[in-house]
Amino acid sequence: MDFYLTALLQGLCLSAIALGIYISMKIFNIPDITTDGSYTLGGAITAKLLVLHQPVFVVLPVVVAAGALAGALTGLIHTKLKINALLAGILVMTALYSVNLTLMGRSNIPLIGTASIFSFINISADFNHNVFWTLVAFVAVITVLIGYLLKTDFGIAMRATGNSESMVRALGVNTDRMKITGLALANALTALSGFLITQFQGFADINMGIGIVIVGLGSVIIAESFINWLGITSVWFSLLLVLSGAVIFQCVLAITLSIGVDPILLKLVTAVFVLLIVSLPRLSFKSSA
Repeated sequence: MDFYLTALLQGLCLSAIALGIYISMKIFNIPDITTDGSYTLGGAITAKLLVLHQPVFVVLPVVVAAGALAGALTGLIHTKLKINALLAGILVMTALYSVNLTLMGRSNIPLIGTASIFSFINISADFNHNVFWTLVAFVAVITVLIGYLLKTDFGIAMRATGNSESMVRALGVNTDRMKITGLALANALTALSGFLITQFQGFADINMGIGIVIVGLGSVIIAESFINWLGITSVWFSLLLVLSGAVIFQCVLAITLSIGVDPILLKLVTAVFVLLIVSLPRLSFKSSA
């Protein structure tokens, strides 16, 4: 049972990255590969500051600002230098590898004897239960903030930019600023996932972000499938389904391991699972045509 509880907790830790991918991929239609680097950036800053005995309330805004800066840099390269968004993300991600390694000073930082965000709530003798309620509270606050933002005039302009950029530009909206802000927001959320997972697993590693964009993308695709099947138009329900997608994705991986699949093949299983999710709507469409 603890095995699946751990999968649930990992899903909650990664729900922020799912929200970030949802903003960049589904709202702005931008395949943002910066995710791999900004996720590690969040973890690297968290580990470095925690081992220096900085309090969590100091670490958190630094992580958010660093992630937003990375996303804004990708946005600036894409909009001002007219570089393809995919290439812009790859360039920033590549640069972030050196930045993260410089920040960490080594490839791995263990968090031993340091305080964490999971130290604040102590309602149970079971550590996992305390982590669960901390993550639920943290994710709820993030979701409310993002949901509120997307319902404001600014958020509506962001969503309209992704739907019809030329129309929004004709209405006088600075679409470049919208994209830069959106990518900054998406990568700030991604860095938050790095912040949470580093404290949950007790270490930061320079390679922790490799392939993480697939996890976020898979979570969003699961959510999108439910959104399309149920015909949901509400922003709030869409965000809740994105969170659910992150948890479902981790639970599927946990089930895969529990039935005896070699952990070495986990990345392969992840890729195949995402491929199945992407293919299912198209396969069902062809069969009904």
